[in-house]
Amino acid sequence: MGPCTSSQDQHAQRSNALTKGKDVEISMVKHLRTGLEDKYDIVEKWLLKDLEMIDGKEADTDNPYFDMHFEKVYNLEAYSCASKYAFARTLNNLNEMYLKQDLKIVNFDIAYINDNCFWSSNNGDCLVLMRICFYASNLLCLSLCPMP
Repeated sequence: MGPCTSSQDQHAQRSNALTKGKDVEISMVKHLRTGLEDKYDIVEKWLLKDLEMIDGKEADTDNPYFDMHFEKVYNLEAYSCASKYAFARTLNNLNEMYLKQDLKIVNFDIAYINDNCFWSSNNGDCLVLMRICFYASNLLCLSLCPMP
């Protein structure tokens, strides 16, 4: 019998086996719709190990714009602010899983990026929306109350 290993060690061994000799790629895809048909074209490819920083530009505003810093800086636009955060979370998770190097993530609300935070579950974006709706409904109720 071989030595006992924890499930975490086994996961790490599988992860290393999956990427042994292969680099993790980031692809920018352009979506085209012609009639009822969808088409996706790869516009640009990068290696995750070459990503120096991802910059959300303005953490305090709801915008889909961000920069990815490689040897060159690429100004990009996501479909929405939520998809920008989902992309940043994915890059962070891939980096932690395969590269384990320091990835700079700036101008993002880090509470929505890290997995150890309540808001960053798979339903994180829905939870944020629910919280906003809760506050909005409270404000609506207060505005409907008669003034003395």
